[in-house]
Amino acid sequence: MEQMNDRTCIVTRRQSPPDELIRFVLGPDNSVVPDIKRSLPGRGCWVSADRSSVDKAARKGAFARAFKAEVTVPPELGAMVDNVLAKSALGSLGLARKAGMVALGATKVEASVRSGAALFALHAAEASEDGLRKITQARRATAYAGGPQIAAYKLFSEAELGLALGGTNVIHAAVLAGDAGRAVEKRMVALDRYRGGSPDERAMFAAIADEVDAAEDME
Repeated sequence: MEQMNDRTCIVTRRQSPPDELIRFVLGPDNSVVPDIKRSLPGRGCWVSADRSSVDKAARKGAFARAFKAEVTVPPELGAMVDNVLAKSALGSLGLARKAGMVALGATKVEASVRSGAALFALHAAEASEDGLRKITQARRATAYAGGPQIAAYKLFSEAELGLALGGTNVIHAAVLAGDAGRAVEKRMVALDRYRGGSPDERAMFAAIADEVDAAEDME
């Protein structure tokens, strides 16, 4: 059955690619259910894939209007979606670890960043400023030298990372390039976007691009 609103957010009224939207369907009891994998049967509506949009859709009655029916919206729908996205990201991270595609520890993470082998880095919420600074410097140096722009995410606690990666004291990790790594990256990007994104990351790489352009203009 065709999707309602042609993948247009029911809050912003903007059309977006599927990866930038979250699909919702109605359960048997007419409760609103997030369909993160976009695979559940039935009519669906779409909401921009960020927490503020989901909260607004729930608060403003957008689901009832979209489905043209009386619906039940879970009181913690925004938190429910966050939990599903987080579990998906951590689950894929564990699979990447089993595939040997994760480097652990500040020294190994820094080395994988400088070599360009890292797809992205992860920092626990408890990470120290010193540890963050060294890896950030490595990311900047790699990008400035013409290598990949290696993102970094700070989305989980030390305990959450340790549980997913089967270790203790997991403060810094890097997911390496490869199929398993790409699967994790997709889920981390989705969770990061839902939680508001990483404007500091974008600003850093934009500044590097400006510096590189300025240097080239002076040659």
